[in-house]
Amino acid sequence: MEQQASKTTDQPTFPLQVDSEHKATVFRPFSISPPHMRAFHLAWISLFSCFFSTFSIPSLLPAIRQDLRLTAADVGTAGAASFCGSIFARLAMGPACDMFGPRAASAAVSLLTAPAVLAVSFASTAKSFILIRFLIGISLANFVSCQFWMASMFSGEVVGAASGVAAGWASAGSGLTQLVMPSVYYFLTHIVNLKPSFAWRAAFTVPALLQILTALAVLAYGQDLPDGKYKRTSTNTNKNYFSILFNGLKNYRGWVLGLTYGFCFGVELTTDNIIAQYFYDRFGVGMETAGAIAFSFGFANIVTRPAGGVVSDAMGRRYGMRGRLWSLWAAQTVAAVLCVGLGRIESLWGSVLMMCCFSVFVQAASGLTFGVVPFVSKRSLGVISGMTGSGGTLGAVVTQLLLFSGSNSNMSTQKSISLMGILMLLSTLPLTLLYFPHSGGMFCGPSHHPNSEQDYYNLLS
Repeated sequence: MEQQASKTTDQPTFPLQVDSEHKATVFRPFSISPPHMRAFHLAWISLFSCFFSTFSIPSLLPAIRQDLRLTAADVGTAGAASFCGSIFARLAMGPACDMFGPRAASAAVSLLTAPAVLAVSFASTAKSFILIRFLIGISLANFVSCQFWMASMFSGEVVGAASGVAAGWASAGSGLTQLVMPSVYYFLTHIVNLKPSFAWRAAFTVPALLQILTALAVLAYGQDLPDGKYKRTSTNTNKNYFSILFNGLKNYRGWVLGLTYGFCFGVELTTDNIIAQYFYDRFGVGMETAGAIAFSFGFANIVTRPAGGVVSDAMGRRYGMRGRLWSLWAAQTVAAVLCVGLGRIESLWGSVLMMCCFSVFVQAASGLTFGVVPFVSKRSLGVISGMTGSGGTLGAVVTQLLLFSGSNSNMSTQKSISLMGILMLLSTLPLTLLYFPHSGGMFCGPSHHPNSEQDYYNLLS
């Protein structure tokens, strides 16, 4: 009894309401109270800087391709390379978070890839440009640590909203950079009077410094768990990197969500890569105008992806897992139809309007996907997050190489955009295969089989 009383009095207190694991049961995105909300803000700002860096290049591509004499095939290959770097990095990031915690994993990736961002300034050939884009793309593995961190800090009641808002605000970096980098370029060429070939190179000091500063902030002020630094419990100390990895890899739900995510977030990444150039080439707008249009697509994440997480939590509270899965299917299906329409519209303003509508649903689908991820596996949460995240970048690589590589001169960009929408539509079908013993699936309720308790432990705990 004395031991139990001592244990009760030693319980830490938190500014937010928490559950038995000290995870927050409420989500207040405009609070900075430690440790939960401070971790939230550090996670999304760190990932924001990585998105800003990765997509700072497409925003200045008209100037870069002229100076480096890049062909359409070079541009397409570089775009695919930027996502290739992230695929295996995201998969490795999951077990890294499981073993070392999200704080150290996040800061390490940002600091290791920041020199590659600065190296853009020294690119002189197509090959060096493609290699640099590959290395910068590794920074997007920070997405996994961001989602892992949210699942470590927030309970199942609000984790969908926390994950959606964190990822949404971070992904807005892919839009803001489309506005900021052309403005920096304009300032350097028209105010400072630098030569264009030097101005675009000097501009990349901005994303490099941003990435370094945010990584240092994560190390200085971050906290892995509500109770302190990350430590695997004694029951898990014998699990090494590969056992954690294989436990997640054998869960088919991670593969299905990876495929689905590949054609919502992956399509979003591809669109971020090509949309400014698309409007610049097809409608003859200036680089600043094309950047502003692309900004409206990426920056919509600040609202749309969080909305997906909020909807997932609301549908989960009302209808359980069935509600989460149906809302994901509906959002991605609508996004697919709008993507097909975007490639078929001939007018500038009609295309801008269709693009904005498309951005709402494709980004919401990404938030809805990660509203399901925390319920797949507690033992290998980082691996499942990594599998899903890797699926996103793999989808981007597939669409970039298949539809926008520049190798097929007979296929216009607008036709490729419509075909991308058809691929999105097909990717929603495997969602019907997802089933959770204690939660059910799209077409059936939870299992009442005698072995369901053991299935729940084996697959989900």
